[in-house]
Order: sequence, then C-alpha cells, then structure tokens
Amino acid sequence: MTQTVPETGQTFAPALGQGQAGRWPKAAPLPAGLYFVSTPIGAARDITLRGLDILATADVLAAEDTRTLRHLMEIHGVALADRPILPYHDHNGAQMRPKLMRAIAEGKSVAYASEAGTPLVADPGFALGRAAIADGHMIIGAPGPSAVLAALTVSGLPTDRFLFAGFPPPTASARRKWLEDLADLQATLVIYESPKRIAALLATMADIFGPDRPAALCRELTKRFEDVRRAPLSALATALAETPVKGEIVLVIDRAAIPETDPATLQAALEQALKTASLRDAATDVAKMFGVSRKTIYNLGLKIGGDS
Repeated sequence: MTQTVPETGQTFAPALGQGQAGRWPKAAPLPAGLYFVSTPIGAARDITLRGLDILATADVLAAEDTRTLRHLMEIHGVALADRPILPYHDHNGAQMRPKLMRAIAEGKSVAYASEAGTPLVADPGFALGRAAIADGHMIIGAPGPSAVLAALTVSGLPTDRFLFAGFPPPTASARRKWLEDLADLQATLVIYESPKRIAALLATMADIFGPDRPAALCRELTKRFEDVRRAPLSALATALAETPVKGEIVLVIDRAAIPETDPATLQAALEQALKTASLRDAATDVAKMFGVSRKTIYNLGLKIGGDS
C-alpha cells in the first residue's frame, strides 16, 4: 500500500521556545489520520519540535500511559484545552481501537504516544497501526527518541546490520532456546531485559554465545544516572551477579564471530568429546575450546550422528 502525505500548510513552532505566556502555540489543523509521536526515554528535552506541534494540534490524544504524556505536555507548555488523553494499552486495545478509528473516519486527527520512545517498538501501537491501514486511513510517523538506537550509538559495536530481538522469554528453558536461535546471526543484537533477570540472562548468554563475546549493557539512557558498561559477556555476568542493578536496561551484543577453525578440526574435536560425553555436554566443551557458539557445534553433532 502506497501512502501520499498531503501538504498541510502547517506552521511549526519556533526552534527557540514556546509561544506567549509559556504555552506551545497551536498550529494549523492536521489532516485526518493516525499520528505516531515518539516521546523521550528519559530527558524531557529530547521531544522533537514536530512532536510537540502534533501534540498541541491533534483533535484526539491517546497514550500508553496518560500520566506520562500529560506530564510531558505540561513541561513543554502544550495545552490540553478541551481534549482528554485517552488510554490505549495492551489491556484495553480491543475496546479502544474502534473508537479511535471512528474518530479518524469522522475527519479527526488522532495522535498516539507510547510511554517512552518510538511507538510500535515493544509497544501496543502495532495493532492500532494495522487497524488504521485496514480502514484506509493515513498514518504519519513523527520520529524521535528510541532506546534501541540510543544504545547502538553508545555501544561501540557494529551498526551496519542489527536485530532488535525485544524481551527474552521469562522461563529458563524458553530463554535458552530463544538465545540458541540468535547465537549465530551475523548481526548485532539489541535486547531489552528487566533488572531482576539481567544477571541470569547474561550468564546464559555467556554459556551459549561464548564468554568472550563483546557486549554493552546500557542502563538509564539519557537519564541522570546513565551507565554504559562495555565488556565480554562473562565479565558482565560476573559483575551483575555480585552487584545487582536497577533501572531500564538495553543490552547490545556483538555479532557471532565467523569461525576461523577448519571445519574438519571442529568435527574431529567433537567426535573425540562424544566418546565420553553427551552431545549437549560435548558441544558445550568444544564451543568453549574453540571460541565458537555452542549452537554451531551442536548442529555439527547432529549432522555426524551424535546423540543428545
């Protein structure tokens, strides 16, 4: 589906401040449609001028967290006037989507803001966007803050190809399988995780990806206590096991190394290890020995008939 954005004739707010009496000026009316507005992940001043224009002008406002959006608008002098901020989140999406689609069908502009960052990235806005497309409505993205891109920027790891993998599964067995599927990807990985589970995740990653895989643990990005730790997975796992952390975490992991070891050498080492160990244990030992991912060795074992 191709979408053409019409010229709005909109006048944007001046770059150096708000309107009279500290209020953000309301611009020309917006065409009917759904506007995804990116919001700060920490520092309130990271909101874009265009994002504030849309928030000041849209006919209907919706937010994953209404209190967060209301506070952001108050900071920047964006008046609510007679517009409520409608809640839209995972728990009420099915009930709210028809109401928001009806507003657009009536010729209104609807602005949706996630709690923090860019809508649709680990955010309930996906179904809202799909509904708007299905109904033939225009969708406009107002780009801005993103924890994924902020973490990549400060990680020091390759950015030419990356995969945002979201949150790992909560259970240990599902998490291990999930990580094994990611282990050999030739792309930098970006993962969200809670402070309560990050130490366990790092320990499992060091086991599956290899202890020396470079990584960056980015915590509280753009906030007062921003902290970026760049180290091998094993070192990060040890540090967090000893000293737990708090706050929002984004973990960036370097892509899998391309093994320099001759495949025949790997196979010979695995065949030797299989004489005294199961495929699972043999794959772990050989992976550590040669600094390659456990999944690579495990799959090799399946090919040569090893038994788990």
